[in-house]
Amino acid sequence: MAGFFSRLKEGLNKTRNNIVHGIDSVFSGFSSIDEEFYEELEEILIMGDIGVNAANDILEKLRRQVKENHIKEPLACKDFLIQNMKEQMQVGETAYQFEQQQSVVLVIGVNGVGKTTSVGKLAGLLKQQGKKVLIAAADTYRAAACEQLTEWANRAGVDIITGSNGADPSSVVYDAVNAAKARHVDVLLCDTAGRLHNKKNLMEELKKMNRIIDREYPDAYRENLIVLDGTTGQNALNQAREFGETANLTGIILTKMDGTSKGGIAVAIQSELNIPVKYIGLGEKIEDLQKFDAEEFIDALFDVRKSDDV
Repeated sequence: MAGFFSRLKEGLNKTRNNIVHGIDSVFSGFSSIDEEFYEELEEILIMGDIGVNAANDILEKLRRQVKENHIKEPLACKDFLIQNMKEQMQVGETAYQFEQQQSVVLVIGVNGVGKTTSVGKLAGLLKQQGKKVLIAAADTYRAAACEQLTEWANRAGVDIITGSNGADPSSVVYDAVNAAKARHVDVLLCDTAGRLHNKKNLMEELKKMNRIIDREYPDAYRENLIVLDGTTGQNALNQAREFGETANLTGIILTKMDGTSKGGIAVAIQSELNIPVKYIGLGEKIEDLQKFDAEEFIDALFDVRKSDDV
């Protein structure tokens, strides 16, 4: 099986065409570094879904580096640009702290972004690390959600707590929290409903779940991960903003990154919202969700490394 790096590289093909080819043409098309050179670069970054804030930060730093290092040739500063993009996306030391403690992870997001499958894959990833994982099927509105999640739980080899169709999602969370405590579970993963069109109810529901977890499991480490579809570009950013008003978002699972031309959104989200991308999804299999690695992502995007992770 091809390693994750080569699949990431392949998955980012369209994004590469969208961003990297444009960047390369600027570096090869200009003979000197002037204002026009920076403007062209900025336009390509913004058009590539990297976002205005991130593009500004990346280029501001590049201007400083060019000045400090007395760089005259455009090509000579390309490595600095790549490095600046990596720094924009660093996840930070404490990003996966929830894995080291007894924790409750709420997984939120709109329908259709791959939320339920992400919960299943994340359960598999944590189980691989030797964690005892329990899943709560708290999306009780979508008829297929519970069946789908049960199938994923079986695939990952973890237990699941379910409620009846249309049951109060908070009651499922209540049962799951108490089961997690009784069974000494390391990580409780809660799948939640994702109906943004009925936003008020959904947001109230999330608040209620949070209150139950706070009350029933005050010692648990809390993580709120939002699942965003990489193919939706700036739309994903808006979804994160809306959910961020109700839940304290601690990280992002970015799905469907194979085959999107909008992969630059990974940089934008981090910069605009100051929420790290913690996991990245590339396909349908259980091993197709992996921890996000900024170095690896940008190297794959720019096709820096030629060999795979062996």
